Amino acid sequence: MVALAIAVVPATAALAVPAAPQASAPRAAAPAAPADEVDLTRAPAVPWFGGIIDWTADDAQSYADRLGAVPAVLGQSVRYPLGSDDVTYLDQFAQQAAQQGSLLFLTLEPTKPLAELTAADATALTGRLEALRERYDSRALVRFAPEMNGSWTPWGQQPTAYVTAFRQVADAVHASDAGAVTVWSPAYAAGYPFGSADGLTDASGTRSIAELDTDGNGRVDVDDDAYRPYYPGDDAVDWVGLSASHFGAEQDFTIGQPTRDYLGSEVIPQQEFGKNVVPEEGKFARELAGEYGYADQGGAGRDFAAEWIEGTGKPAVIETGALYDPARTDGASEIDIKSAWWDQVLSADIRAAHPGIGMVVWREVQRTEAEADGAVIDWRATGDPAVASALLAHLDPATATLGAVTQVFDQERANVATAQYRDPGSPEDEQMGWIVLCAVVLLLLFAISGPIGRLKPGWRYPDENSPRDRRLDLFRGWTIVAVVITHIEVASPYSYVTINAIGAITGAEMFVLLSGLVLGMVYPLAVKKFGEMKALVSILRRAFKQYIVAIAVVVIVFALTFVPFLNTDVITTFTDRGTGADGKVTTGQVYDLYPNGARLLDYPPPWYAIRDLLLLRMGPWVFNIMGLFVVLTLLVPAVVWLLRRRMWWVVLIVSWTGYVLNAQFDIRVLPSMFEDVFPLLTWQVAFLNGMVIGYYRKQLTRALTGRVGRVLVSILVVAYVGALAVLWAGHTFGVQLPGVPDGLYSSLYESMYQRTFLQPGRLLDLGLMLVVAYTFLTRVWKPVDRAFGWFYTPLGSASLYVFIVHVFFVLIVGSLPFLDRANPWQGAVVHTLVLAAIWFMVTRKVLFKVIPT
Repeated sequence: MVALAIAVVPATAALAVPAAPQASAPRAAAPAAPADEVDLTRAPAVPWFGGIIDWTADDAQSYADRLGAVPAVLGQSVRYPLGSDDVTYLDQFAQQAAQQGSLLFLTLEPTKPLAELTAADATALTGRLEALRERYDSRALVRFAPEMNGSWTPWGQQPTAYVTAFRQVADAVHASDAGAVTVWSPAYAAGYPFGSADGLTDASGTRSIAELDTDGNGRVDVDDDAYRPYYPGDDAVDWVGLSASHFGAEQDFTIGQPTRDYLGSEVIPQQEFGKNVVPEEGKFARELAGEYGYADQGGAGRDFAAEWIEGTGKPAVIETGALYDPARTDGASEIDIKSAWWDQVLSADIRAAHPGIGMVVWREVQRTEAEADGAVIDWRATGDPAVASALLAHLDPATATLGAVTQVFDQERANVATAQYRDPGSPEDEQMGWIVLCAVVLLLLFAISGPIGRLKPGWRYPDENSPRDRRLDLFRGWTIVAVVITHIEVASPYSYVTINAIGAITGAEMFVLLSGLVLGMVYPLAVKKFGEMKALVSILRRAFKQYIVAIAVVVIVFALTFVPFLNTDVITTFTDRGTGADGKVTTGQVYDLYPNGARLLDYPPPWYAIRDLLLLRMGPWVFNIMGLFVVLTLLVPAVVWLLRRRMWWVVLIVSWTGYVLNAQFDIRVLPSMFEDVFPLLTWQVAFLNGMVIGYYRKQLTRALTGRVGRVLVSILVVAYVGALAVLWAGHTFGVQLPGVPDGLYSSLYESMYQRTFLQPGRLLDLGLMLVVAYTFLTRVWKPVDRAFGWFYTPLGSASLYVFIVHVFFVLIVGSLPFLDRANPWQGAVVHTLVLAAIWFMVTRKVLFKVIPT
């Protein structure tokens, strides 16, 4: 047992060598250029690439996962004018794009006749875009009513009304602070005026021959300019665009008998679309030049690239895709069709000939197409993993620009931001000062506990052989009270002491350690009494109950967001105080911790929203550690199985190996939100070591209270605290200590005491706190118990219950309209009332049958 004691007690010191990752570098939140640095007035050197996805069944992260890279742009269509649902969809779109750092390619689809759209509609739109820019630094390309030259849209082929409506939107965009630009984007003109094309749609307004007859021959036909009547003007248009996709077989306008379209013009029938055909070589270049799909060449205004890209000098966006009908058994394969098309669209020749093409967006949808006889066409380039891999291989830096373009507000960054472990405005030297002060106080308590124990033997803890250790309950109660005070964010004497003193020396890691310690004591007793199988079933039921309660809390909090008088933002969003991993750079940023929550209300809800709920990828920030407890509880049977066979050394080796690996490589085992704040491979070290200590509690106590153990523990405590005190004194009084590198003290907080990664200094403090608390409470138990046990012990015995219910007290306090949160006296009253209410609920066992304790 002396060997075990030596292994457990100084392990943190022995493993202080590995360099823990800096808190300023979260795993996947690659730094992105601030949105103000994104120049949307010109095309990038290499086109931005992304996709227009089906947001009813897909999401940004899933698309990025299939693509194998972060898209530079994401596209969505919304109804215009914006209704309440459209505002919600737009906000969700912007949020998901911000999590990738992607530009917004926003398509506005008018739901009213063009003549009925107003400047107020446009102002409402840009007001929303301004809010999104303020919240997420979103940058949008606003594409109003695309393919307006087609016959298949309600707003199609109404040039005068279209231009007026477009200019309304453009005026509002240019007058706003949204940082947005406008996009004018017709459809490729072969087949114009498309009157006999499948998919003819009734117009929302009047389609006039006079407006469309550009050559004055009294009819609308293939010789009329398919683009110019719809152009709103250089002052209104920032980007030009073209919808140009591979639809299968080449249109042949030389076959068949003429028919009359809806305008009375002569149109030749088209050859069947929809065949799985590899695009002809040079097809895309011919489309840009207006040479593809025409029976004759050289018609007016057909050369889109020459007239609208090079001619205007404006950057251009290409919306594209390649038709593949998965229901057909004939024709070419999907990968042959789509790879041949993206080879053309993203070719070096196209970039050299048309450097103004600044963006390519692929149509990532499955939908029925009238041109393919109503077949469901799979336009996606990422639906099949083999096709997606081929696309990614083609998207090299010389071909397309991928990755974050704007500032990244990904969910991991949001989760990491909730780890606010510095007092706002406090320099790091002050934080280290609090750590040193607390360490010295603990040393003094450790020193006086010995004489007190000898002078007052009657004060000693009397129940050493009891299976329930009230010292641990009292200590856990003290720890959970600190958690409650910290999360109810009001100024008060409680919060000053908790954040600065208690938070400096310990925190959630002590809660995790004590939970492991208690389970290490209790679970083996259940195994001994009921057998391994029944004990296994019991602990699995406990873990399942914890999980169900966790899901329930997440759902209940989400449901409460619809209650008008509750300010659920205090827990469903998080405003960066500049005291977390990224420092003051991100002060004021607001992170949404329910990124896909609103999609749970869809019918049926999309799988990715259900997945996020089940994996606890959403939830209140004050509750995010709950997922960690669920997972750690599942480890208990395996750990106890090893401990019962005296394989404690296996548990310790595995635990510390995981800690070191995560310190070096920042590994995420699960996609749950707790992983970004309480990484499993890191935080298990507190829990599993706690289990080992709990299981061997009696043996460790005997070993460490013997003569050798007391000397060893005393040397370690004095050495650690003494070293901190000497470093503090040297720094404070300007004395350069021999052998101590200059600036070592100032760097200690960042390099040794970061909470998220449980850096070595934090673990040393954890061991120091546990040793001192256990020693002091053992020898001075009775006066401490009389003074504080009535309050802390019940809370500690039901600490998980307290943690769960405190979420709703945080919400209640955050919703009080009259509360001055900066007033310490009001804060003291609030903290007192909340703690009293929770204590009352615990002592009366309110909902104990439902909520795990």
